[in-house]
Amino acid sequence: NAVREQYNPTLIITVDHGITAWEKVEYAKSLGIDVVVTDHHVKPDKLPDCTIIHTTKLSGAGVSWFLVKELLSTFHFPLSTFHLLELASIGTIADLVPLVGPNRSIVKYGLEAINSTKRVGLLAIMKEAGLTAGSLATYDVSHVLAPRLNAMGRIVHAMDALRLICTKQEERAASLAQTLGFTNKERQQLTIDTVLRAREFLPKNLKKLIFLSHQSYNQGVIGLVAGKLVEEFYRPAVVVSEGPEVSKASARSIPGFNIVEAIRTCGDILIDVGGHPAAAGFTIETKNLGALKERLEKLAEDEITEEQLKRVLTIDAEIPLSIISEDLWRSLRAFEPFGFGNPEPVFVSRVVEIVDARLVGADGRHLKLKLTADSRQLSALDAIAFGFGSLFGALQPPATVDIAYTIDMNVWNGNRNLQLKVKDIQLML
Repeated sequence: NAVREQYNPTLIITVDHGITAWEKVEYAKSLGIDVVVTDHHVKPDKLPDCTIIHTTKLSGAGVSWFLVKELLSTFHFPLSTFHLLELASIGTIADLVPLVGPNRSIVKYGLEAINSTKRVGLLAIMKEAGLTAGSLATYDVSHVLAPRLNAMGRIVHAMDALRLICTKQEERAASLAQTLGFTNKERQQLTIDTVLRAREFLPKNLKKLIFLSHQSYNQGVIGLVAGKLVEEFYRPAVVVSEGPEVSKASARSIPGFNIVEAIRTCGDILIDVGGHPAAAGFTIETKNLGALKERLEKLAEDEITEEQLKRVLTIDAEIPLSIISEDLWRSLRAFEPFGFGNPEPVFVSRVVEIVDARLVGADGRHLKLKLTADSRQLSALDAIAFGFGSLFGALQPPATVDIAYTIDMNVWNGNRNLQLKVKDIQLML
């Protein structure tokens, strides 16, 4: 009411949420405020009584970009939507929607906009992160820029991230970028600590769904923690930040198990729920957590097969190592941008000889290899195998392997050379 008296708003437009907020919409309408909901989450049974712009095919940022595009066109406002794509693409990449169809277009042209941006906030956060505009790809956004922008909302408040995006003052942008970078380091450590704490509560014999609840779990990182648990143990994970009366939770899933629909089957004991097949969040009275855990574990036990709990590496094609060239690498660039739903092509080559192998990385967890399919070893390709350091002893020359990999161009000190990024290695006995 104080906000209403000061600003007297007459319209609220939501972005990336609101599809489940029928009570809040009713309250806004009772105050004479119109509401437009733009959202991409799965629709609930009961929708808010207002104008709804919705599709599950885009990210929330993508839906809002199309709305802005139509508004600018309708009212003939002289503002290019191209550089608005830089923000829409960050949201699309960060929200892990499949990079196909319009999402791929948003990211493809959005990356072009980011790489030519004049937005001082983005330039400042790139500088703080050690990135240079002009060569940024999907990975740089998903693993470097987006976490910094998201960290404020997870740990403190999202307002400084918004201020960074909007400011036109370089000194202000530099200061805010430092704040975001520092907060992101806090978020990283908090996530690591929470994952370590969560592991302590895991039973020795895991069920088909992980369900963890504790008062110490920070609401801002429970979604990240759930994602880490799925990545490590490859089964759906629900992580609950437990409160005295009401608890908040985030869930992540594996392919084939629709986590938001699974949670909605327990709607009778939930306060609120929303999300996607792969990720969801909900609110529940703390007293109902035990019943929810029991019901979700039973549902997972009934619906998830043992085969679904096995990781599968999809191979796009089997090729001889001898055909790998810069021309092939360049041809594959036509499929970019790569990311969730549009992964980089994975190839397999068989009977590949190890010419050289050495450990790299501060802790020796990775392998740097030279590979050849030529018995005379007239030519060899470089390869990097992240996380395969334990195989160092078995991969000494002239060991022979089958390998799965993507084809990369390694650029270092102005030099370029093809490099294979190894996804899996099978030692031939």
